Amino acid sequence: MHGRCRPATRTIGPERLAITSQPSLCLASSSPRRQEILEALGLEFLVKEIEVNEDRLADETPQQMVLRLAAAKARAAEVEASCLVIGSDTVVVLGDEVLGKPRNRDEAVAMLLRLSGRRHCVLTGVALLGPGGMQTALSSTDVYFREIRRDEALAYWHSGEPRDKAGAYGIQGLGGAFVEEIKG
Repeated sequence: MHGRCRPATRTIGPERLAITSQPSLCLASSSPRRQEILEALGLEFLVKEIEVNEDRLADETPQQMVLRLAAAKARAAEVEASCLVIGSDTVVVLGDEVLGKPRNRDEAVAMLLRLSGRRHCVLTGVALLGPGGMQTALSSTDVYFREIRRDEALAYWHSGEPRDKAGAYGIQGLGGAFVEEIKG
C-alpha cells in the first residue's frame, strides 16, 4: 500500500455493510529488514521515512533510550489519526557503552574488533502508536561473538552490510558468521 494511510474496509453480514474497524499500518522506518519482517507476516503497510535525533540523553539507560527513540519515531510519522504506526530502534550495548551505527569504515572495524570474543547485548525498542495511544515493548538479547580478525572485519565492511547497522553488523545477514551463541 503506497500513498495515503487509509483505514482498511471489510464487508460483514448479509447486508454487506462496509466498516472501517481496522486501521491501516504505517512503518516509521526505511529499514529494509523491518520491511521484510512485516512483508513476511503478510501485512500491507505504508513506509514513512523519518528523522529523529538518536543521541543518548544524559543519565538515560540504553533500555530507556531505545524505548524513547522507538516512540519518537512513531510520533514523527505524519499520518492520519486512524493509522497504526510502528516505530523501532535497535542498539548494541557493550558494557555500559551504546554502539550505534558506524560513521565510516574505521569506526565499523573498531566496533567489530571490540565485540570480538565478547558478549554484548542487543536491545530493540518497539512502539505502536494508534488511536488508543502508545504501547511500547523492549527486547533484550545476549550475543556472543567469536574472535574476529581485522581482515575479516574489513572484508565484512566491504560487503556493505554494516554501514547502517547498530554495532556495525546484521545478525540476519553475513554478520551472523561472527556469532558464537545467542541467548534471549
